[in-house]
Amino acid sequence: MYVSREKIFYLYKKPHMLSAIIIDDIEDARKTLKKDLARWCPEVTVICEAGGVIDGVKLLQKIQPDVVFLDIQMQDGSGFDLLDILKDISYRIIFTTASDAHAIRAFRFSAVDYLLKPIDPDELKQAVQKLSEKISGSEKSLDLLKKNIEGKDKKQEKLALHSLDKIHVVNIADILRCESSINYTEFHFAGGKKMLVTRTLKDFDDLLSGHGFYRVHNSHLINTKYIKEFVKTEGGYLVMNDGTSIPVSSRKRPEVIKMLEKL
Repeated sequence: MYVSREKIFYLYKKPHMLSAIIIDDIEDARKTLKKDLARWCPEVTVICEAGGVIDGVKLLQKIQPDVVFLDIQMQDGSGFDLLDILKDISYRIIFTTASDAHAIRAFRFSAVDYLLKPIDPDELKQAVQKLSEKISGSEKSLDLLKKNIEGKDKKQEKLALHSLDKIHVVNIADILRCESSINYTEFHFAGGKKMLVTRTLKDFDDLLSGHGFYRVHNSHLINTKYIKEFVKTEGGYLVMNDGTSIPVSSRKRPEVIKMLEKL
């Protein structure tokens, strides 16, 4: 938990650098991540490490880094225990976790950054690049992540969405449709609300396919419960409850007809 004067001086001399703390109860994991950061993300300087929740809390009460690489399960508690103790945090959290299908799905629904062990260099670089983004509402997304992980046998009911300036936690059931907008996705909600989200439509196709959503076109993902009718003329298109017409691709048309017969 010692922070050298040289490292602190180095950070002050290099304002573009990012300071980092690694909290993981496995020493080899800390060493590997530190080496990976030095090799692939030279803009990140690891100023200190902690081997558990207690040491991590003590460290973060004294030092405020730009980012904390936080393990989920440790011998003396979880990463959530650490965050519960600290309450208000001003730094970014990137969770590191072992392979667990439920946990990974929970992370994706909660829009929280995570790295899957063993950590892939490209994913590490991508996560670090995202640190420069100004994101508010992190407490909401962390709370949603905790609920999603704890509710292992429950179907996710909420989704955290990154807009350009906030994280919005929304009810999945209120999403009427999603439309691709290059590298963004425009969400349309029952009631008329719209939201531009900084993730691709494919990301949400993967997440929402088990929640009654269906990708009827390369640019359109719809919530099947809001379908009003399917018009077979003009190549085929869906009319939603809000009156909007959604084109159905010729490739998807047979699948859409079968899907509608099952509703």
